[in-house]
Amino acid sequence: MTEKNSRVIVEQNFAVPLSQLWKAISELDQMKQWFFENIEDFRPEVGFETQFSVKSGERNFKHLWRLSEVIHLEKLVYSWKYEGYDGESVVSFETFINEGGSSLRVSHFVTKSFDQSIPEFTRESCQQGWEYFIKDRLKAFLEN
Repeated sequence: MTEKNSRVIVEQNFAVPLSQLWKAISELDQMKQWFFENIEDFRPEVGFETQFSVKSGERNFKHLWRLSEVIHLEKLVYSWKYEGYDGESVVSFETFINEGGSSLRVSHFVTKSFDQSIPEFTRESCQQGWEYFIKDRLKAFLEN
Protein backbone atom coordinates (compact mmCIF):
# COMPACT_ATOMS: atom_id res chain seq x y z
CA MET A 1 0.00 0.00 0.00
CA THR A 2 2.38 2.67 1.24
CA GLU A 3 2.23 6.46 1.15
CA LYS A 4 -0.37 8.70 -0.45
CA ASN A 5 0.01 9.16 -4.22
CA SER A 6 2.15 6.06 -4.65
CA ARG A 7 1.20 3.44 -7.21
CA VAL A 8 1.90 -0.24 -7.75
CA ILE A 9 1.42 -1.54 -11.30
CA VAL A 10 1.49 -5.18 -12.36
CA GLU A 11 0.99 -6.27 -15.98
CA GLN A 12 0.62 -9.75 -17.40
CA ASN A 13 -0.13 -11.34 -20.78
CA PHE A 14 -2.39 -14.39 -21.00
CA ALA A 15 -2.82 -16.92 -23.79
CA VAL A 16 -6.61 -16.74 -23.50
CA PRO A 17 -9.32 -14.65 -25.17
CA LEU A 18 -10.25 -11.33 -23.57
CA SER A 19 -13.72 -12.66 -22.70
CA GLN A 20 -12.16 -15.43 -20.60
CA LEU A 21 -9.88 -12.97 -18.77
CA TRP A 22 -12.84 -10.66 -18.12
CA LYS A 23 -14.86 -13.47 -16.55
CA ALA A 24 -11.92 -14.36 -14.29
CA ILE A 25 -11.74 -10.82 -12.86
CA SER A 26 -15.47 -10.07 -12.76
CA GLU A 27 -17.38 -13.25 -11.90
CA LEU A 28 -17.51 -14.32 -8.26
CA ASP A 29 -17.17 -18.08 -8.79
CA GLN A 30 -14.03 -17.54 -10.89
CA MET A 31 -12.54 -14.85 -8.62
CA LYS A 32 -12.74 -17.26 -5.69
CA GLN A 33 -10.51 -19.71 -7.54
CA TRP A 34 -7.51 -17.40 -7.97
CA PHE A 35 -8.07 -14.24 -5.90
CA PHE A 36 -9.70 -14.36 -2.45
CA GLU A 37 -11.68 -17.53 -1.86
CA ASN A 38 -13.71 -15.90 0.90
CA ILE A 39 -15.16 -13.04 -1.16
CA GLU A 40 -18.81 -13.27 -0.21
CA ASP A 41 -20.28 -11.39 -3.16
CA PHE A 42 -19.15 -9.48 -6.22
CA ARG A 43 -21.00 -7.89 -9.10
CA PRO A 44 -19.38 -5.73 -11.77
CA GLU A 45 -21.80 -2.84 -11.22
CA VAL A 46 -21.00 0.77 -10.34
CA GLY A 47 -21.90 1.37 -6.69
CA PHE A 48 -21.72 -2.30 -5.72
CA GLU A 49 -20.10 -2.81 -2.30
CA THR A 50 -18.69 -5.96 -0.76
CA GLN A 51 -16.67 -6.90 2.30
CA PHE A 52 -14.78 -9.95 3.49
CA SER A 53 -12.12 -10.79 6.04
CA VAL A 54 -8.61 -12.11 5.53
CA LYS A 55 -6.46 -13.25 8.45
CA SER A 56 -2.73 -12.58 8.48
CA GLY A 57 -1.06 -13.89 11.60
CA GLU A 58 -2.97 -12.43 14.53
CA ARG A 59 -4.49 -9.61 12.48
CA ASN A 60 -7.84 -9.72 10.75
CA PHE A 61 -8.17 -7.43 7.75
CA LYS A 62 -11.77 -6.75 6.82
CA HIS A 63 -11.59 -5.69 3.17
CA LEU A 64 -14.08 -3.04 2.06
CA TRP A 65 -14.55 -2.61 -1.69
CA ARG A 66 -16.84 -0.26 -3.64
CA LEU A 67 -16.98 -0.29 -7.43
CA SER A 68 -16.70 3.15 -9.01
CA GLU A 69 -16.23 2.33 -12.70
CA VAL A 70 -17.14 -0.59 -14.92
CA ILE A 71 -16.58 -0.71 -18.67
CA HIS A 72 -17.56 -4.18 -19.84
CA LEU A 73 -14.58 -6.16 -21.17
CA GLU A 74 -12.26 -3.18 -20.55
CA LYS A 75 -12.05 -1.87 -17.01
CA LEU A 76 -13.04 -2.42 -13.36
CA VAL A 77 -12.20 0.17 -10.71
CA TYR A 78 -12.92 -0.06 -7.01
CA SER A 79 -11.95 1.56 -3.76
CA TRP A 80 -10.03 -0.67 -1.38
CA LYS A 81 -9.72 -0.05 2.35
CA TYR A 82 -9.80 -2.00 5.61
CA GLU A 83 -12.24 -1.62 8.47
CA GLY A 84 -10.51 -0.23 11.56
CA TYR A 85 -7.33 0.87 9.75
CA ASP A 86 -6.35 4.21 8.27
CA GLY A 87 -5.63 4.28 4.58
CA GLU A 88 -7.56 4.21 1.34
CA SER A 89 -6.69 3.21 -2.19
CA VAL A 90 -8.13 2.63 -5.63
CA VAL A 91 -7.51 -0.51 -7.69
CA SER A 92 -7.97 -0.54 -11.45
CA PHE A 93 -8.10 -3.69 -13.60
CA GLU A 94 -7.67 -2.84 -17.29
CA THR A 95 -7.89 -5.51 -19.97
CA PHE A 96 -6.47 -5.46 -23.49
CA ILE A 97 -6.48 -7.68 -26.56
CA ASN A 98 -3.03 -8.62 -27.81
CA GLU A 99 -1.74 -10.90 -30.55
CA GLY A 100 -1.25 -13.81 -28.14
CA GLY A 101 -4.65 -13.47 -26.47
CA SER A 102 -5.18 -10.83 -23.82
CA SER A 103 -3.41 -8.81 -21.15
CA LEU A 104 -4.20 -7.23 -17.81
CA ARG A 105 -2.83 -4.15 -16.08
CA VAL A 106 -3.56 -3.82 -12.38
CA SER A 107 -2.87 -0.41 -10.90
CA HIS A 108 -3.13 0.13 -7.14
CA PHE A 109 -3.10 3.84 -6.23
CA VAL A 110 -3.01 5.08 -2.63
CA THR A 111 -5.29 8.06 -1.95
CA LYS A 112 -4.82 8.17 1.86
CA SER A 113 -1.64 6.77 3.43
CA PHE A 114 -1.66 3.40 5.18
CA ASP A 115 0.15 2.79 8.48
CA GLN A 116 3.66 1.74 7.44
CA SER A 117 4.31 0.09 10.80
CA ILE A 118 1.96 -2.71 9.70
CA PRO A 119 4.02 -5.08 7.50
CA GLU A 120 1.08 -5.95 5.23
CA PHE A 121 0.67 -2.27 4.29
CA THR A 122 4.20 -1.65 2.98
CA ARG A 123 4.83 -0.98 -0.69
CA GLU A 124 6.90 -4.17 -0.93
CA SER A 125 4.07 -6.27 0.49
CA CYS A 126 1.58 -4.70 -1.92
CA GLN A 127 3.87 -5.26 -4.93
CA GLN A 128 4.54 -8.87 -3.92
CA GLY A 129 0.86 -9.50 -3.29
CA TRP A 130 -0.24 -8.27 -6.72
CA GLU A 131 2.55 -10.15 -8.47
CA TYR A 132 1.50 -13.32 -6.68
CA PHE A 133 -2.19 -12.91 -7.54
CA ILE A 134 -1.75 -11.80 -11.17
CA LYS A 135 1.49 -13.42 -12.37
CA ASP A 136 1.12 -16.68 -10.43
CA ARG A 137 -2.45 -17.41 -9.37
CA LEU A 138 -4.43 -15.79 -12.21
CA LYS A 139 -2.00 -16.97 -14.90
CA ALA A 140 -2.16 -20.56 -13.61
CA PHE A 141 -5.96 -20.39 -13.31
CA LEU A 142 -6.41 -19.16 -16.88
CA GLU A 143 -3.75 -21.17 -18.67
CA ASN A 144 -3.87 -24.56 -16.92
